[in-house]
Amino acid sequence: MTEWYLFLPQVRLPIADIVVRARHAEASGFDGIAFIDHLEAPGLPDESIWEAMGIATWVAAKTERLRIGHLVLCDAFRHPAVLAKQAVTLSAASDGRFELGLGSGSWPAEFAKFDVGQQDPGARVEQLGRHLDLLTQYWDTQQPQPAHRIPLLLGGTGRRTMELVRRHADWWNMPANHLDRLPKLIPSAGSARVSVQQMVGFVRRGADPDAVREVSTRRFGYLGNGLVCGDAGQLVEHFAGLAAQGVERFYVWFADFAAPESLREFGETVITR
Repeated sequence: MTEWYLFLPQVRLPIADIVVRARHAEASGFDGIAFIDHLEAPGLPDESIWEAMGIATWVAAKTERLRIGHLVLCDAFRHPAVLAKQAVTLSAASDGRFELGLGSGSWPAEFAKFDVGQQDPGARVEQLGRHLDLLTQYWDTQQPQPAHRIPLLLGGTGRRTMELVRRHADWWNMPANHLDRLPKLIPSAGSARVSVQQMVGFVRRGADPDAVREVSTRRFGYLGNGLVCGDAGQLVEHFAGLAAQGVERFYVWFADFAAPESLREFGETVITR
């Protein structure tokens, strides 16, 4: 069964607007929602961005069914004992709807600016491996222990990251800017289920396809084939092709910043079909 998540970076949007989009996603048939984890908006240091666990907790409190997660939390930002406690708390508060998405970090500039984490990517992956082992230990020894199983999603494509995926992950996520590597990397995920992040330029009913494509490409063309533009029929065909390769979950990232009208029509057409 294909799963659909709204990927909604909490950048520029007021918190009230994030909640509105989450509720529209829930009403439109999405299974979950995922946020990002950065100390400043990547490439947009002057823009506002909300803290990842705080916004996830607030959205969990304002929704009833959506699963809540991240693509992905940065391992370097939180001591594993603190993260373990946060995960258990949010899982309990949401009645088991929290999923822990974790990665080694993707924006080295903020490590230097805020004096957190390590610049060497290899060292960050090694630390992630150590912390994954510690998370399990903390969940077995801290009180309260998890009342619900907390699924673990790992994001990344490097060789050592894929080793961690095989050892620890329930889910592995392929970032949008690496989608061309999907067929090669799927076998490396082992038993982890496969998800992909996909930017969508959704051509709603009555919209000008050329205008949607132009705006979407101007904003997100750097993603390459991580951006797909089309109407409902074309998107159904696109996602069906990915599902045929073994993808079980889609994190849909809308080029129009998840306008409620897009969420509603996407749910009525693409998700339903």
